[in-house]
Amino acid sequence: MQEKKIQLSFISAHISELSENEQQLVENAKSALKTAYAPYSGFLVGSSVLLENGEIINGSNQENVAYPSGLCAERVALFYAGARYPDIKVKTIAVSVLSKNFEVNDVISPCGACRQVMAEYEDKQDQSIKVILHSPTDEVLIANTVEDLLPFMFKSPLLKKH
Repeated sequence: MQEKKIQLSFISAHISELSENEQQLVENAKSALKTAYAPYSGFLVGSSVLLENGEIINGSNQENVAYPSGLCAERVALFYAGARYPDIKVKTIAVSVLSKNFEVNDVISPCGACRQVMAEYEDKQDQSIKVILHSPTDEVLIANTVEDLLPFMFKSPLLKKH
């Protein structure tokens, strides 16, 4: 038996330390919170995706009384970007959160399903996607690749073979 270690890399910063373009992307994610439909959890999530062509796609979480039928903000934005601009690469995704029921003071990370979708987009385009996670306190956590959020992503080249 051999123990192996994985090293992940993140940057912790204040929103004011981001580039102007990254600050704008976070502002878009914060603005997307207004369109979140979260009557059950009261947990609002906004996401903004910056594409290589300069387009920014926003998404928000959309709940449903049949919980599995809802969709997270990250997937709303990524799926729309993939449908609208199927051949354009994703450069950066920003995610912001807010709760109607409690105070959020920390950065909240995407759920496992969203991480897997982000990882699939990164794998598909063969290019890293920067992830900026924003808290209501304006602190951010930055990963330069989705792999730092999901080091053991599910992928198999065999699934793509016919």
